[in-house]
Amino acid sequence: MKIRLSNCRRPQQGMVLFSVLLILLMVLLLGLASAQIAMQGEKSSRNDRDRQIAFQAAEAALLDAEMDIEHSPDMARSRSHLFSHSSALGFPDQAGAACGSGAQNPYLGLCRHAAEGMVPSWHSVDFLDDARATTSSVPYGQFTGRAFHTANGSLPGRAPRYIVELMLYRKPGERSDVLSYFYRITAIGFGTRETTQVVLQTVYRKAH
Repeated sequence: MKIRLSNCRRPQQGMVLFSVLLILLMVLLLGLASAQIAMQGEKSSRNDRDRQIAFQAAEAALLDAEMDIEHSPDMARSRSHLFSHSSALGFPDQAGAACGSGAQNPYLGLCRHAAEGMVPSWHSVDFLDDARATTSSVPYGQFTGRAFHTANGSLPGRAPRYIVELMLYRKPGERSDVLSYFYRITAIGFGTRETTQVVLQTVYRKAH
């Protein structure tokens, strides 16, 4: 007695083919998922690196501002004499958050501390405005003569900028007619892309 097996093999071959296709589809999906994860990781690393560049640029601007206040190495550009712990020379007389503006203004970026309840200067100044007639923030090196390199690639897309706010300081128990000042510096740094921005603040008090 002979038994034919040809009819039984066809369904089995179809199931094997279906299983192989299913496995290939799973491998393809896993490959796509791995590629997407790798791309997201690269993008995240690139963004973090860009933020670090902007952070370092903002720190450089803070140091440049401190040098501007304390003792500029470029005597032809220096305005360090405007800053004193006992003088408000060079800062706007009017109350509010007004700042010196204009690229050629020796009082550029000097801001009177905003009165209570008003918007602070660092919040109202447009740090992206670099037009010569209207800018109110100081580009790196404006009053110190120091250079800041910008370019494509691993360098910031544009130079950092800063402003200096006059702040009143009075020790407990000190007479009301004794005025003493310190300065709040706000700086912005940019990454390789201008849209990557980091803002830092520090306070500084000149010794003399």
